[in-house]
Amino acid sequence: MTSPRLNLVTGGGGFIGSNLVRALLDRGDRVRVLDDFSTGHRENLDGLDVDIVVGDLGTDADVARAFDGVTHVFHLGALPSVARSVEAPLPSDRTNDVGTMNLLVAAREQKVQRVVFSSSSSVYGETPTLPKREGEEGQPISPYAVSKQAGEYYCRLFHRLYGLPTVMLRYFNIFGPRQDPDSHYAAVVPRFIAALLTRTPPTIYGDGHQSRDFTYVMDAVQANLKAADAPEAAFGEAFNVACGGRISLLGLLEELQEILDVRVAPTHEPPRDGDIRHSQADIEKARRILGYEPGFSFREGLEATAAWYREHG
Repeated sequence: MTSPRLNLVTGGGGFIGSNLVRALLDRGDRVRVLDDFSTGHRENLDGLDVDIVVGDLGTDADVARAFDGVTHVFHLGALPSVARSVEAPLPSDRTNDVGTMNLLVAAREQKVQRVVFSSSSSVYGETPTLPKREGEEGQPISPYAVSKQAGEYYCRLFHRLYGLPTVMLRYFNIFGPRQDPDSHYAAVVPRFIAALLTRTPPTIYGDGHQSRDFTYVMDAVQANLKAADAPEAAFGEAFNVACGGRISLLGLLEELQEILDVRVAPTHEPPRDGDIRHSQADIEKARRILGYEPGFSFREGLEATAAWYREHG
């Protein structure tokens, strides 16, 4: 009897990472987490049978410790947030670019069976064409977006040069349980929910008519699991992970007000540098090659997320 695969989840203490860790454990896999917990939280892994390596992606020795015996890698570790990268570009570059290179070198040496890299819709930049299709990447407008595009290039290169099986996933505005609402750089869904639950006016940067393809976190988890077992046609390729629709921030707020039965008028601040105006994904490539299909509608995801925040305060 073969032993279960050993999955390394970088950034496993974070929002998407901790949800992925649970899904891997639920199907009987072994899991190791590499995280420095600078943005993730240890409590996201409380009660889980995981091997935790506290370390930095930018430190060779930490990465080497984490890779012992690993068969599959889910690389979610990064310094997130477009806004943070605009304010302080160097830390984003060090963590995201150097960290990804360190990870790929270790994966090549370990001869892992698959590396699944978490990228971002931000690589498309401010291009007017909707929906966004793979192969039509624009000009990134934030250091974070540049770092994610560089990570994709490295993953593609390591497949072509060294035969390392890599798959890149471009997330479109993932939301769901365990997403931190407290950070200055927090995503809009948890910030809106936290504001409404405390009867505080939600802050909208800009006029609120900017739109996003909001995607429930369990669909991002599904995409990771499918990418880890995808056929060779997926190697060295990038895939959009989204619902394939879009809604404005004002529309999002209206939906949450209805779900939570709270009415609080928003306040508006100037638009933030690095934020794009509209985003929507074409997900046909992911459907065709990965077998990806969104399992949650936008409304279903919002209802599940709001219920989780109500329960967990």
